[in-house]
Amino acid sequence: MNMMRVHGVSLTYGLLETLGQAIVAGDFDGTPFPTEGELAARYGASRTVAREAVKMLAAKGLLTSRPRQGTRVQPVASWNLLDPDVTRWMTERPFTSRIYRDYTEVRLAVEPIAAQLAAKRASAADLDAIGQALKVMADEAGDHARALLADIDFHVAILKAAGNPFLLQMRELIQTALTISIGLTNRISGHTANIEDHAEVFHAIERGDGAAAETAMRRILNESLDLIEAMPE
Repeated sequence: MNMMRVHGVSLTYGLLETLGQAIVAGDFDGTPFPTEGELAARYGASRTVAREAVKMLAAKGLLTSRPRQGTRVQPVASWNLLDPDVTRWMTERPFTSRIYRDYTEVRLAVEPIAAQLAAKRASAADLDAIGQALKVMADEAGDHARALLADIDFHVAILKAAGNPFLLQMRELIQTALTISIGLTNRISGHTANIEDHAEVFHAIERGDGAAAETAMRRILNESLDLIEAMPE
């Protein structure tokens, strides 16, 4: 393989990462997006690399480029939020209560149904993964970071147990939402997740009671949403 091509690809993805993070963080809000020449000069890249990075960002919905209008940053509503890169960059965005709410609403739209499906489809391995995550949540309740990771593992294990490939395709978005929203609501409430509430979800899945699993999961998320709604904008 041509080493120049490999090097060029590496440079392109490096600039893509830098610009993607900057756009999502709001660094270009209210200012014109740089031209290819300005990008090349600012970041020490060639015009070809700058052009390719801009094309990739446009494909992700972050930029739009039109003749005689230049390149512009698109509003968040136009971004491909299911793109793994965009999802990852969103974790570095300065969040407002509205963003936290939006993430939690996505979870509310997905996770109760995932819990219901998991009650019907979970394998022994799935149940073991959910139960193990719950155990770690309880054992590590005094360690916020460990408890948070276990909480995320619990919810992701339920997504997997639902056995729906479309839910799995949304895993990165949901996992980002989990990381952000759970971390926030734990800080607001002053403690880690309620073990009893999560155990109720697990036991409903374990006994195959889809309606109870859905209701229990919905209760957890509505409590989180109530905390977030009480935050100032």
